[in-house]
Amino acid sequence: MKKIIASASLLGLGVAGIQAAHAPGLTSIETSKSWSVGASLRGFYDDNYTTSPSALSRSTWGTEIEPSVGLNLPLDQTYIGLSYTYGAKFYEDSSEWDQSHQARLNLSHAFTQRVKLDVSETFISAQEPAILEDRGPITFPLRSEGNNIRNTATAALTTELSDEFSTVVSYANSIWDYEQDADDIADPVNNPMGSGSRSSLLDRMEHMLLANFRWQVAPSTITLVGYQYGVVNYTSDDALVPGLKSDIRDSRSHYTYAGVDHFFNQQLNGSLRVGAQVTSYPNIVVEDNVLPYADASLSYTYTAGSYVQLGVRHALNQTDVGLVFLGLGSVDPTLNQESTTVYGTLNHKITAKITGTLLGQYQNSTFNGGGPGVDGRADALFLVGMTLRYQINQFLSTDVGYSFDRLDSDLTGRSFSRNRVFAGLKATF
Repeated sequence: MKKIIASASLLGLGVAGIQAAHAPGLTSIETSKSWSVGASLRGFYDDNYTTSPSALSRSTWGTEIEPSVGLNLPLDQTYIGLSYTYGAKFYEDSSEWDQSHQARLNLSHAFTQRVKLDVSETFISAQEPAILEDRGPITFPLRSEGNNIRNTATAALTTELSDEFSTVVSYANSIWDYEQDADDIADPVNNPMGSGSRSSLLDRMEHMLLANFRWQVAPSTITLVGYQYGVVNYTSDDALVPGLKSDIRDSRSHYTYAGVDHFFNQQLNGSLRVGAQVTSYPNIVVEDNVLPYADASLSYTYTAGSYVQLGVRHALNQTDVGLVFLGLGSVDPTLNQESTTVYGTLNHKITAKITGTLLGQYQNSTFNGGGPGVDGRADALFLVGMTLRYQINQFLSTDVGYSFDRLDSDLTGRSFSRNRVFAGLKATF
């Protein structure tokens, strides 16, 4: 199932006091024991597992196994969470296995009643964009074979200056490393240098610094002003085109915004950030991008175990399209894309043992650069997934599901559609 972007999470009202067990965001079941072990087994059918245009699509039956382990350790002032999930998919059509690894660490420490530090580390190795890109807009909507890696580390310090005023300062670092390089696609006749590999298009290191100043104007409302500084450095030695390295697409972004977090009641809360993003490019002579920046979300829990989450985000993000227009005396590479992403989740507890989940996402992206035929052209990506889960007992559950992906692109040979169905059994102890 596709993981839906949740880039605008609602910040809590103030900093919680130090309690006997510091367990932010955990349910009573999750804190009842410090460890958990699980495994799932599914059979599936995928009508386009290569995410190719319809004329080249390949369908397959397959089997998926997914064991996992987890640790929840709430202490007096500290919470430590660890989890690891291994995934393996066997495709009958190719007799090959896809393997994925997801390891996560979460650390939260309350130094005092007014000062809290949150640290997280996520390591992912996968082929599917839904697993690799579980944060922010989807940069690369296609399946990519190999051990493709994303590592993201974040640290956020929240300081309550008084009963009304607080600050949040954070830093995030992401490293992307795709397996396909120039040697994998080099062709003695058509592409002797192996230009345009996945590594040249997508290998990069991203930095994001954030500073928010918050004012609690009412018991249920926080207003804020904020600033973010983002750096994107491309790291591959492979060429985008002969003689042109990927670092020509390096960028620097400044975000300024104002926002509000509001708790309407115990069931409904929302978050809004509105401002501007200015992006410059240190390694090429082009005009800065100046565009609106918006990030909003709404969450409604209408009954126990049932909720709706909606959101929208508008900003620049990276792209796997690296087409370069070589004009007379000028170079115009595809630098990035301007994306508007709308996403939503509906989780409904139908009965005490049956739960249905619906996920949806629409992302419209316009390419920036690349010359005639690319600049200003667009991708429209639509994702939807549905799952029905039946809880057999405390330890066992079974589920069935369906997902649909559709990419409509103005660029030739890029559009595709994909249908998947699955059924399986999961055990958790």
